[in-house]
Amino acid sequence: MEPVEKTPLSTDQKMKNLTAIAILLGGLFLGSLLVDFVQLATGSGFSAHIVKKYDVLESKGKTWVAFADPKVKVNVITEKDCVNCNPSEPLVWLRRALPTLEATEVEYSSEIGKTLIDRFQITSIPAFVFSKEVTETDFYGQAESLFQNQGSWYYFDMTKIGLPAGKYLQQPEIREGDIVVGSPEAPAKIFVYSDFQCTFCQTFHADLGRLMKEYGDKVTLVYRHLPLSIHPQAGNAALAAECANEQGKFSAYADNLFAKQEEWGGTTGTQKFKDYAWRLGLNGRTFSQCLDTQKYKDKIVADVADADTYAISGTPATFVNDEFYGGALNEEELKAAIDKALAQ
Repeated sequence: MEPVEKTPLSTDQKMKNLTAIAILLGGLFLGSLLVDFVQLATGSGFSAHIVKKYDVLESKGKTWVAFADPKVKVNVITEKDCVNCNPSEPLVWLRRALPTLEATEVEYSSEIGKTLIDRFQITSIPAFVFSKEVTETDFYGQAESLFQNQGSWYYFDMTKIGLPAGKYLQQPEIREGDIVVGSPEAPAKIFVYSDFQCTFCQTFHADLGRLMKEYGDKVTLVYRHLPLSIHPQAGNAALAAECANEQGKFSAYADNLFAKQEEWGGTTGTQKFKDYAWRLGLNGRTFSQCLDTQKYKDKIVADVADADTYAISGTPATFVNDEFYGGALNEEELKAAIDKALAQ
């Protein structure tokens, strides 16, 4: 096939094309100016021309600021009837770090809520799941290790930075090997994460002991260890309590540990714990072997890991059925919590 020769445009045709282009460009320019003028006069908005030119704009008493970050969407998983699940305060904090944030509340029982909860194994609400645009922000660059990624969504666990959970979606369950005082079938189950060298735990333990006697078989105590690093003898005390539990003497031994907290807290090593075992009528040799070999070390590590799943970092921390209470409740508060659980 022979090449087709193009006929050169005449001078008149070129002029007509240039004129058309000039008219088109002029119209677009004038149109842009007209849009700018109308929007300026009516206060109804800003044209792209104006937005590109300025970083800060004011209209009708509002100031519009340009940000380098993209718009970031976040699904806030919550429950409308849960007072403690209100996400307003954490959103205020988040918007300081992410001013381009657009939040949408998602009911935890909805399909999307269930999907996100299952995808990220979320244990408490409110929970915050971000769109992939968050990865383009300075905030993500500084806090990347706190995000979990699944597909195009990024879960940020606010409990890791100290935000208290409004509601836990899963409550602890009695496991094989747990220290259980009372019947596992009792309608009110109290899970306590505690440290024998914690002074707040000492007072709480005494109040709880009185209420356990008052409520009888209506209440079960499940004791879990959370020895804090600031207490040098807490780990040994936890091991000793497990060894006492092995011989059916947990309650008596725990009472003794809390009563003599200052005495053993000022020692090193494990001899004082062995002395207590003899005085309380335990088999001393069996107890000593149990303590020397750290027989229940893995059990205590598992208790600490369990506490971490609920972002519990201080003691005492308590679940009464599905309600969580951080800190040492006084006897009146603890009684109210038990009554609430029994009423349900």
